[in-house]
Amino acid sequence: MKYVVLLGDGMADWPLEALGGRTPLQAACKQNMDLIGRIGRCGLARTVPDGMTPGSDVANMSIMGYDPRRYYTGRAPLEAAAMRIPLGENEIAFRCNFVTVIDGIMDDYSAGHITSEEGAEIARSLKKVIPGGRIYPGVSYRNIVVLTACRDAVCTPPHDIMGRPISDHLPRGDDAHILVEIMEGARPLLESHPVNRRRVSMGLKPANMIWLWGQGPAPSMPGFHDIYGLDGAVISAVDLLKGLGVYAGWRVIDVPGATGTIDTNYAGKVEAALKALGSVDIVYLHVEAPDEAAHSGDVEQKIRAIELFDERVVGPMISGLKRSGEPWRVLLLPDHPTPIKIRTHSTDPVPFAIAGSGIDADSVDVFDEISASRGSYGSVEGKDLIRLLIAG
Repeated sequence: MKYVVLLGDGMADWPLEALGGRTPLQAACKQNMDLIGRIGRCGLARTVPDGMTPGSDVANMSIMGYDPRRYYTGRAPLEAAAMRIPLGENEIAFRCNFVTVIDGIMDDYSAGHITSEEGAEIARSLKKVIPGGRIYPGVSYRNIVVLTACRDAVCTPPHDIMGRPISDHLPRGDDAHILVEIMEGARPLLESHPVNRRRVSMGLKPANMIWLWGQGPAPSMPGFHDIYGLDGAVISAVDLLKGLGVYAGWRVIDVPGATGTIDTNYAGKVEAALKALGSVDIVYLHVEAPDEAAHSGDVEQKIRAIELFDERVVGPMISGLKRSGEPWRVLLLPDHPTPIKIRTHSTDPVPFAIAGSGIDADSVDVFDEISASRGSYGSVEGKDLIRLLIAG
């Protein structure tokens, strides 16, 4: 049996007046996802345990079959693993976003989706403002800073405070002053940086501040094969997902042109997934675009991202599995809702569907938040999804 997880990040949402009381998932044209819902079994999954923050880190760890209450230590160490950044016993990894702040307001958590090349150039110049620490450039606005302090500081993700004053959300608690000093110390350098001067001259948003958050030490997780007896691979443009794959002992497959935005290389991801199934048992294929659109509050872009996921990933993936001649099963779902109304993640359960060999259909005929609630799986914990996929 070959297993595939098809994950559209943040696809789930709340009903919107602008869509006649429908969610973007309901409003989208998604015949392939609806087919999976129709030929398979559906349900709702709580991917974020009670009391935990509804981040993609927690949610995807849960979907991969690991209980976040036991294994989660923070987002940044997962991204550090994907970037092959070593963490010593007493070292703490932080996510370091390049952001745009205008008149004290968080205007853009991604500095206008600054390019990786621009980000790397800026990161090299920031070493002087991080005494005793290290900075590693990542993809676009996403970077990693490694320190030996501030593990217990309370930090807020920048995408959670879009349009709000940053003064109300600066790091606080133990050693937080160290983080604030680094963040504020970088501002003069960023304001005058050649990269930002070029961006402003082109009408683009500058990376005029760094934002530290998501910290934690390296987690200790058992290998996926040791738990489930299966070998896996992960395909994503996002370091967070790659890092989870590293700790799970999966192959991490890099696809040229995979961007983490709506212009990603969908066909390349599908091709890589089908090829990987020749040597592994399970592939986790992640697409970030719906989540990015929701954080921007762009409902039309979110619907388009869902439709592209359906047309260019879900459909071709199912066709490829059918052509393989091998038995297969697919788990289709988002990791968490990212409601347009709040432009950040919520803890609501997400719809899921499992279809393929040995799976009998239930009465659900389309795939969305409301329809899945009537599915025969009922309500389940996210950490149990992999076992459901295997058991059928």
